[in-house]
Amino acid sequence: MPSRDFDNLHAFILVARERSFTRAAAQLGVSQSALSHTIRGLEARLNVRLLTRTTRGVSPTEAGERLYKSLEPHYEGIAAGLSALNELRDKPAGTIRITTHDHAASTVLWPRLSPILSAYPDVKVEINIDYGMIDIVAERFDAGVRLGDQVAKDMVAVRISEDVRMVVVASPGYLAGRPVPKLPQDLTAHQCVNMRLPTYGNVYAWEFERDGQALQVQVGGQCTFNTTPQMLHAALDGYGFAYVPEDLVLAHVAAGRLLRVLDDWCPTWPGYHLYYPSRRQSSPAFALVVDALRL
Repeated sequence: MPSRDFDNLHAFILVARERSFTRAAAQLGVSQSALSHTIRGLEARLNVRLLTRTTRGVSPTEAGERLYKSLEPHYEGIAAGLSALNELRDKPAGTIRITTHDHAASTVLWPRLSPILSAYPDVKVEINIDYGMIDIVAERFDAGVRLGDQVAKDMVAVRISEDVRMVVVASPGYLAGRPVPKLPQDLTAHQCVNMRLPTYGNVYAWEFERDGQALQVQVGGQCTFNTTPQMLHAALDGYGFAYVPEDLVLAHVAAGRLLRVLDDWCPTWPGYHLYYPSRRQSSPAFALVVDALRL
């Protein structure tokens, strides 16, 4: 049924029930003349007179009474169903797919999204761990999370974390009897825990910077992973140096399980940003996720 016909039948039901254009128009929030025009249009399309208008009021004709009695019992249910649909449309619900790093997922996304999932059971979140710079539109992700300098310029970017500082750490057991690196290049003489990234097609070259001088060092070792937690575990187990976000090692350093080196060479990068296409239509669920993550 076209929405216009439903609205016109609604107007007819109110007039027939109230026996008054004045009261029906007030309930509909329209003028009496507009309501009268609506009823005349409905009668013209049905080719039958539905209401009798007199100086004393309005009453249904025989055809109008029959139509009113057949429609009125069902109308309230239809109106309630449409109202419930409107409420559902405005209620946060649905699945939000996000691609991100494991570090951002564990330190930013999960701590902030877990309360949302608890409070809104109709909201679902799918978090995909991927270090590749994938096309979130082509892969049908709602958003991605990357460091600020990695976000494409045509995306909307919302900052969700403080800056991320990297550190180089190793266990006291590994360093026992070995020289402590003084320069990044010294790492080439040590065992290091590598990371393989799909965007590089090879192992990641560790990035350093001091006094405006930037350099990359290709390190070697027995272990190569494609996720950060495993790199940290390998360093704790004595397999050499690892290059990881600072916040992951603070407790281990404080407890003496890890030692930091080359602090004056370790860079700080722009914090994580949630990014998504500027043309994306924001659903209540997506808006809820963005607000929860926004720094």
